[in-house]
Amino acid sequence: MSVNKVILVGNVGKDPDVRYLEKNVAVANFPLATTEKGYKMSNGTEVPDRTEWHNIVVWRGLAEFCEKYVKKGSQLFIEGKLKTRSYDDKSGNKRYITEIYADTLQLLGRRPDGNGENRPQGEQSAAAAQQPAVEADPFVGNAAESADDLPF
Repeated sequence: MSVNKVILVGNVGKDPDVRYLEKNVAVANFPLATTEKGYKMSNGTEVPDRTEWHNIVVWRGLAEFCEKYVKKGSQLFIEGKLKTRSYDDKSGNKRYITEIYADTLQLLGRRPDGNGENRPQGEQSAAAAQQPAVEADPFVGNAAESADDLPF
């Protein structure tokens, strides 16, 4: 058995580049930055923040969602799988690129409404654009509802 699963929470580095292929199939590409916070070691050495850039690829309905709602600076939660491919550059050298093929995408944080005020963003799952809705487990309950029931 093997598992290829990636979970990222980060900020979009530039607006998604959306293309439409034959049969009107949409594909979007954009970079996502994740940052590991720096820290101070016990001997006084400071380790700076470390940012990793990830190449994100989304297809079909999820790509159309990205075209409408995802912008540079948006904070995203992404679940997907890691894929590596190769190509030949202009000089004929073989190059490799690693990409995250997103299966699920959620907008995080806040967005401005028409009045310039911030309002919470609704949770948006990209998988819903391609897959039927799944009923919540009645024994687990909804996470949003159970947050109000916490005793602290």
